[in-house]
Amino acid sequence: MAALPRCLPPALPPAPALPRFLPLSLALLLSLSALRGRAQSFGQTRFICTSVPLDGDMCAATAPGGGTAEELKSTVLQLRETVLQQKETIMNQKDTIRELTAKLGRCESQSVLDALPGEPKGGGGGKKQGGFSKNTMGDLSRAPAAETLSQLGQTLQSLKTRLENLEQFSRMNSSGQSTNLKDILQNKIDDLEKEVLSRVNSLEEGKYNPRNESEERGKIESTLTSLHQRISDLEKGQKDNRPPDRFQLTFSLRTNYMYAKVKKSLPEMYAFSICMWIKSSASPGMGTPFSYAVPGQANELVLIEWGNNPMEILINDKVAKLPFVINDGKWHHICITWTTRDGVWEAYQDGTQTGSGENLAPYHPIKPQGVLVLGQEQDTLGGGFDATQAFVGELAHFNVWDRRLSPGEVYALATCSSKAQAGNVIAWAEANIDIYGGATKWTFEACRQLN
Repeated sequence: MAALPRCLPPALPPAPALPRFLPLSLALLLSLSALRGRAQSFGQTRFICTSVPLDGDMCAATAPGGGTAEELKSTVLQLRETVLQQKETIMNQKDTIRELTAKLGRCESQSVLDALPGEPKGGGGGKKQGGFSKNTMGDLSRAPAAETLSQLGQTLQSLKTRLENLEQFSRMNSSGQSTNLKDILQNKIDDLEKEVLSRVNSLEEGKYNPRNESEERGKIESTLTSLHQRISDLEKGQKDNRPPDRFQLTFSLRTNYMYAKVKKSLPEMYAFSICMWIKSSASPGMGTPFSYAVPGQANELVLIEWGNNPMEILINDKVAKLPFVINDGKWHHICITWTTRDGVWEAYQDGTQTGSGENLAPYHPIKPQGVLVLGQEQDTLGGGFDATQAFVGELAHFNVWDRRLSPGEVYALATCSSKAQAGNVIAWAEANIDIYGGATKWTFEACRQLN
């Protein structure tokens, strides 16, 4: 059989070597441009036909002018090598960029921490974060130094108010020992006020070192706790003049260290009623009157009003909005009842049912062996408090039952009736409550006003 003719273009001079680190797209364009330029240097292109045997190697055919297809293969191989080199370079550059970005991020984070050493490194949720976050498991950052000192100053003022009350009590009882102790405490508070004022002035003059803010804050809080304990001991002399349940808790500031803890845990419950007297005018939101956390679930049972949202009851992280209108600075009696069967709940304000619903954590029993805290929302078992979710106001007669109260029983509680019964799970009594961080106990007056 005759050989088939093959048409080849005139031979082209070898392609020049390409730089090793040109971008891939630029290298290909330059190569094609060079080939086009060399082809155009011959003027009008002519094709020459050469016979090639059927069993011959077409790639080995020699074109007129001494050029072979091997040169084209060499150019293709060179381009391929360049492509591989460029790809390797790009991958190395990506790794370098990622490493530098990570280092830059760490540097920026360290700069923020150096500026505010009291800030935690993480933020939850959002709670946590512009505005308020729905996630109540995340912890928000602390307040800056100036705001912290302002809060401590308000705590000092609260302690001074308690001392003034003690002065009145001492005058009525003419106790010389109480007066001496009161004078000592008054001097301590005056010294602390001077110390806080000095730090505020240093902040305003730019002389205060923010790196020491966390340490100084800890010292002042420790002193405040010690003062609070001594004042509480002094107030014990008044306990004999009132029933064990005739007291209230006052949370005067939105902090993450002022709270009360119920000494007793909750048992496993398939129903409950929780009632209390409450008074607040805090805005936005009064915070968290109580929270109950168990191992593995910080939101086992929580009552919270955060931001501009209505008050909510959380059971095992499931939420129901409560129709309470109580943020007016007046005493109100509230009750929430719930049963695990179908998750049915009811809400009472001042003895009248104001709302109800179902499917709130149905068939989920309240778990036992947890920690019950008044005044703070727990992000961890017994801790992880966030100042933005702290309760600000007054609270009294916090009682818990393991059953659903009837409307009549709720009304008796709200009207301070002598027929009202204390909680069979948690009963309101001073012996059942421990207080921390400057939360105060004082005589409860709401029922006296009603009667």
